[in-house]
Amino acid sequence: MTSLLKPLAARDAVLLVARVLLGAIFLAHGWQKLTEWGLDGTGAAFEQMGVPLPGIAATLAALIELVGGIALILGALTTVFSVLLVLDMVGAAVLVHIGNGVFVTENGWELVAALGAGVLLLAATGAGAYSVDRMLSPRPQARVAERERALVY
Repeated sequence: MTSLLKPLAARDAVLLVARVLLGAIFLAHGWQKLTEWGLDGTGAAFEQMGVPLPGIAATLAALIELVGGIALILGALTTVFSVLLVLDMVGAAVLVHIGNGVFVTENGWELVAALGAGVLLLAATGAGAYSVDRMLSPRPQARVAERERALVY
């Protein structure tokens, strides 16, 4: 049993690092939309890119990215915000980036795909042990033991 604790601790540490890094990126992008460009500027840019309802889309994208980034960093409501951020990235990919090829230097879809894939993994795995989610809803010991048994392939 103790040999299984090391992989679980490593998994939780990796989830923490991934959450913090992804959260920081989303937080920065949401902050940029709100403060550097402003919602009007973001909405104007979205309109130029052909995003439907650009003002509403700008507000939603900025808030989801800002609040979602903070939530990921803390590991709070991780699954909920991960799903919202995946939808945000799918929207960005479909409405703006997919027609520009892969590379971000050409306004392509690689960044939104990488960010979307990262939060999709968090939606599937949860926040891990080092999170607000875990502090507010600790797993019963029986579920932890079941999880440890599942790791033995």
